[in-house]
Amino acid sequence: MLRTSSDTREIDLLTTSVRDLNATLQAFGSNTRSDEASFRVLTPNGAHAIAVGIDAPLNVEIAGHVGYYCGGMNKCASIIIDGNAGQGVGENMMSGVIHVKGDASQCAGATAHGGLLLIEGNASARCGISMKGIDIVVKGGIGHLSGFMGQTGRLVAFGDAGEALGDSIYEARIYVRGKVESLGADCIEKELRDEHRAELFALLKQADEAHKADVSEFRRYGSARKLYNFHIDNAGAY
Repeated sequence: MLRTSSDTREIDLLTTSVRDLNATLQAFGSNTRSDEASFRVLTPNGAHAIAVGIDAPLNVEIAGHVGYYCGGMNKCASIIIDGNAGQGVGENMMSGVIHVKGDASQCAGATAHGGLLLIEGNASARCGISMKGIDIVVKGGIGHLSGFMGQTGRLVAFGDAGEALGDSIYEARIYVRGKVESLGADCIEKELRDEHRAELFALLKQADEAHKADVSEFRRYGSARKLYNFHIDNAGAY
Protein backbone atom coordinates (compact mmCIF):
# COMPACT_ATOMS: atom_id res chain seq x y z
CA MET A 1 0.00 0.00 0.00
CA LEU A 2 1.34 3.44 -0.96
CA ARG A 3 0.14 6.54 0.86
CA THR A 4 1.14 10.16 0.37
CA SER A 5 2.11 12.20 3.44
CA SER A 6 2.98 15.81 2.56
CA ASP A 7 5.72 15.36 -0.07
CA THR A 8 6.72 11.91 1.17
CA ARG A 9 5.13 8.72 -0.11
CA GLU A 10 4.74 5.93 2.42
CA ILE A 11 4.97 2.24 1.54
CA ASP A 12 4.01 -0.30 4.20
CA LEU A 13 5.67 -3.68 3.83
CA LEU A 14 2.80 -5.27 5.73
CA THR A 15 0.70 -4.84 2.61
CA THR A 16 3.34 -4.38 -0.14
CA SER A 17 5.99 -6.90 -1.13
CA VAL A 18 9.67 -6.00 -1.14
CA ARG A 19 9.70 -6.84 -4.85
CA ASP A 20 6.99 -4.25 -5.54
CA LEU A 21 8.71 -1.68 -3.32
CA ASN A 22 11.97 -2.10 -5.20
CA ALA A 23 10.21 -1.97 -8.56
CA THR A 24 8.68 1.38 -7.54
CA LEU A 25 12.03 2.80 -6.46
CA GLN A 26 13.89 1.44 -9.48
CA ALA A 27 11.38 3.03 -11.87
CA PHE A 28 12.91 6.46 -11.28
CA GLY A 29 15.72 7.51 -13.60
CA SER A 30 18.94 9.38 -13.00
CA ASN A 31 17.35 12.63 -14.25
CA THR A 32 15.00 12.67 -11.24
CA ARG A 33 15.46 15.68 -8.98
CA SER A 34 16.19 14.89 -5.33
CA ASP A 35 13.23 17.03 -4.24
CA GLU A 36 10.82 15.15 -6.49
CA ALA A 37 10.77 11.74 -4.85
CA SER A 38 10.88 10.94 -1.15
CA PHE A 39 9.72 7.66 0.36
CA ARG A 40 9.18 6.29 3.86
CA VAL A 41 9.16 2.53 4.19
CA LEU A 42 7.05 1.28 7.09
CA THR A 43 7.17 -2.05 8.93
CA PRO A 44 10.37 -3.44 7.38
CA ASN A 45 10.54 -6.13 10.09
CA GLY A 46 14.05 -7.19 9.11
CA ALA A 47 13.18 -8.02 5.50
CA HIS A 48 16.08 -8.64 3.14
CA ALA A 49 17.12 -6.65 0.03
CA ILE A 50 15.11 -3.51 0.79
CA ALA A 51 15.80 -0.51 -1.48
CA VAL A 52 18.31 -2.28 -3.71
CA GLY A 53 19.34 -1.25 -7.20
CA ILE A 54 18.19 2.38 -7.01
CA ASP A 55 19.58 4.50 -9.84
CA ALA A 56 18.14 7.93 -8.98
CA PRO A 57 18.66 10.64 -6.33
CA LEU A 58 15.74 9.50 -4.19
CA ASN A 59 15.33 10.09 -0.47
CA VAL A 60 14.35 6.85 1.26
CA GLU A 61 13.77 6.46 5.00
CA ILE A 62 13.25 2.97 6.38
CA ALA A 63 11.41 3.02 9.69
CA GLY A 64 12.93 0.05 11.48
CA HIS A 65 15.46 -2.77 11.29
CA VAL A 66 16.44 -4.32 7.95
CA GLY A 67 17.88 -7.67 6.93
CA TYR A 68 20.55 -8.58 4.41
CA TYR A 69 21.86 -6.35 1.60
CA CYS A 70 19.77 -3.25 2.25
CA GLY A 71 20.71 -0.49 -0.19
CA GLY A 72 22.81 -2.84 -2.29
CA MET A 73 24.03 -1.41 -5.62
CA ASN A 74 22.79 2.02 -4.57
CA LYS A 75 23.46 4.81 -7.03
CA CYS A 76 22.69 8.43 -6.11
CA ALA A 77 20.01 7.75 -3.48
CA SER A 78 20.07 8.88 0.14
CA ILE A 79 18.89 6.02 2.36
CA ILE A 80 18.30 6.32 6.11
CA ILE A 81 17.79 3.17 8.18
CA ASP A 82 16.12 3.89 11.52
CA GLY A 83 17.49 0.77 13.16
CA ASN A 84 20.03 -1.99 12.70
CA ALA A 85 21.14 -3.48 9.38
CA GLY A 86 21.90 -7.10 8.54
CA GLN A 87 24.72 -8.51 6.49
CA GLY A 88 26.03 -6.59 3.48
CA VAL A 89 24.36 -3.22 3.90
CA GLY A 90 25.43 -1.01 1.00
CA GLU A 91 27.09 -3.90 -0.81
CA ASN A 92 28.49 -2.79 -4.17
CA MET A 93 27.02 0.70 -3.86
CA MET A 94 28.28 3.19 -6.42
CA SER A 95 27.31 6.57 -5.00
CA GLY A 96 24.85 8.27 -2.68
CA VAL A 97 24.59 7.98 1.09
CA ILE A 98 23.41 5.18 3.37
CA HIS A 99 22.97 6.16 7.01
CA VAL A 100 22.48 3.34 9.52
CA LYS A 101 21.27 4.74 12.82
CA GLY A 102 21.96 1.50 14.68
CA ASP A 103 24.52 -1.30 14.31
CA ALA A 104 25.52 -3.10 11.10
CA SER A 105 26.25 -6.80 10.71
CA GLN A 106 29.19 -8.25 8.81
CA CYS A 107 30.45 -7.17 5.39
CA ALA A 108 29.04 -3.64 5.52
CA GLY A 109 29.98 -1.78 2.34
CA ALA A 110 31.47 -4.89 0.74
CA THR A 111 32.93 -4.32 -2.75
CA ALA A 112 31.42 -0.82 -2.86
CA HIS A 113 32.81 1.62 -5.44
CA GLY A 114 31.68 4.99 -4.06
CA GLY A 115 29.37 6.99 -1.87
CA LEU A 116 29.27 7.30 1.90
CA LEU A 117 28.19 4.61 4.37
CA LEU A 118 27.65 6.09 7.81
CA ILE A 119 27.05 3.74 10.74
CA GLU A 120 26.09 5.29 14.07
CA GLY A 121 26.75 2.13 16.08
CA ASN A 122 29.17 -0.75 15.64
CA ALA A 123 30.00 -2.73 12.50
CA SER A 124 30.70 -6.44 12.67
CA ALA A 125 33.35 -8.52 10.91
CA ARG A 126 34.75 -7.71 7.47
CA CYS A 127 33.49 -4.16 7.33
CA GLY A 128 34.64 -2.72 4.01
CA ILE A 129 35.82 -6.04 2.61
CA SER A 130 37.22 -5.53 -0.92
CA MET A 131 36.15 -1.88 -0.85
CA LYS A 132 36.78 -0.14 -4.16
CA GLY A 133 36.29 3.56 -3.47
CA ILE A 134 33.58 3.88 -0.84
CA ASP A 135 33.96 6.01 2.28
CA ILE A 136 32.82 4.24 5.45
CA VAL A 137 32.50 6.04 8.79
CA VAL A 138 31.67 3.92 11.84
CA LYS A 139 31.05 5.80 15.07
CA GLY A 140 31.54 2.63 17.11
CA GLY A 141 33.95 -0.26 16.67
CA ILE A 142 34.63 -2.59 13.75
CA GLY A 143 35.03 -6.37 13.82
CA HIS A 144 37.80 -8.69 12.72
CA LEU A 145 39.18 -8.59 9.17
CA SER A 146 37.74 -5.15 8.49
CA GLY A 147 39.26 -3.57 5.40
CA PHE A 148 40.27 -7.02 4.12
CA MET A 149 41.62 -6.65 0.58
CA GLY A 150 40.57 -3.00 0.52
CA GLN A 151 41.56 -1.60 -2.87
CA THR A 152 40.77 2.08 -2.46
CA GLY A 153 38.53 4.31 -0.37
CA ARG A 154 38.59 5.29 3.30
CA LEU A 155 37.41 3.40 6.40
CA VAL A 156 37.09 5.35 9.65
CA ALA A 157 36.34 3.81 13.07
CA PHE A 158 35.83 5.86 16.20
CA GLY A 159 36.04 2.79 18.42
CA ASP A 160 38.22 -0.31 18.53
CA ALA A 161 39.13 -2.62 15.65
CA GLY A 162 39.19 -6.42 15.83
CA GLU A 163 42.00 -8.72 14.81
CA ALA A 164 43.63 -8.81 11.36
CA LEU A 165 42.71 -5.24 10.46
CA GLY A 166 43.45 -4.48 6.80
CA ASP A 167 44.55 -7.99 5.95
CA SER A 168 45.98 -8.12 2.39
CA ILE A 169 45.09 -4.46 1.88
CA TYR A 170 45.88 -2.63 -1.35
CA GLU A 171 45.53 1.17 -1.37
CA ALA A 172 42.52 1.75 0.90
CA ARG A 173 43.24 3.98 3.90
CA ILE A 174 42.07 3.10 7.40
CA TYR A 175 41.76 5.48 10.36
CA VAL A 176 41.09 4.12 13.86
CA ARG A 177 40.74 6.13 17.06
CA GLY A 178 40.50 3.18 19.45
CA LYS A 179 42.64 0.11 20.01
CA VAL A 180 43.55 -2.31 17.23
CA GLU A 181 43.66 -5.94 18.32
CA SER A 182 46.07 -6.93 15.55
CA LEU A 183 47.03 -6.05 12.00
CA GLY A 184 46.55 -8.41 9.07
CA ALA A 185 49.10 -9.46 6.46
CA ASP A 186 50.85 -6.52 4.78
CA CYS A 187 48.99 -3.89 6.85
CA ILE A 188 51.09 -1.44 8.84
CA GLU A 189 50.59 1.73 10.83
CA LYS A 190 51.60 4.81 8.84
CA GLU A 191 52.39 8.41 9.65
CA LEU A 192 49.39 10.70 10.00
CA ARG A 193 50.51 13.69 7.93
CA ASP A 194 48.76 17.01 7.38
CA GLU A 195 47.07 15.85 4.17
CA HIS A 196 45.65 12.87 6.02
CA ARG A 197 44.37 15.07 8.84
CA ALA A 198 42.63 17.24 6.24
CA GLU A 199 41.16 14.17 4.54
CA LEU A 200 39.96 12.77 7.84
CA PHE A 201 38.46 16.10 8.91
CA ALA A 202 36.45 16.22 5.67
CA LEU A 203 35.11 12.73 6.33
CA LEU A 204 34.19 13.62 9.91
CA LYS A 205 32.42 16.71 8.59
CA GLN A 206 30.25 14.51 6.39
CA ALA A 207 29.43 12.45 9.47
CA ASP A 208 28.59 15.59 11.50
CA GLU A 209 31.48 14.87 13.84
CA ALA A 210 34.06 17.39 12.60
CA HIS A 211 34.16 19.46 15.77
CA LYS A 212 33.35 16.63 18.18
CA ALA A 213 36.46 14.52 17.61
CA ASP A 214 40.11 15.52 17.32
CA VAL A 215 41.65 14.06 14.16
CA SER A 216 45.00 13.78 15.93
CA GLU A 217 43.46 11.05 18.12
CA PHE A 218 43.24 8.72 15.11
CA ARG A 219 45.96 6.47 13.74
CA ARG A 220 46.39 5.67 10.05
CA TYR A 221 46.88 2.21 8.59
CA GLY A 222 47.62 1.06 5.07
CA SER A 223 49.55 -1.29 2.85
CA ALA A 224 53.23 -2.09 3.29
CA ARG A 225 53.15 -3.01 -0.43
CA LYS A 226 55.14 -6.19 0.11
CA LEU A 227 52.53 -8.59 -1.29
CA TYR A 228 51.89 -6.85 -4.62
CA ASN A 229 54.31 -9.22 -6.31
CA PHE A 230 55.17 -12.71 -5.19
CA HIS A 231 58.49 -13.11 -3.42
CA ILE A 232 59.58 -16.38 -1.87
CA ASP A 233 60.56 -14.64 1.38
CA ASN A 234 56.94 -13.57 1.85
CA ALA A 235 55.39 -16.94 1.02
CA GLY A 236 54.20 -17.48 4.57
CA ALA A 237 52.16 -14.28 4.53
CA TYR A 238 49.92 -15.35 1.62
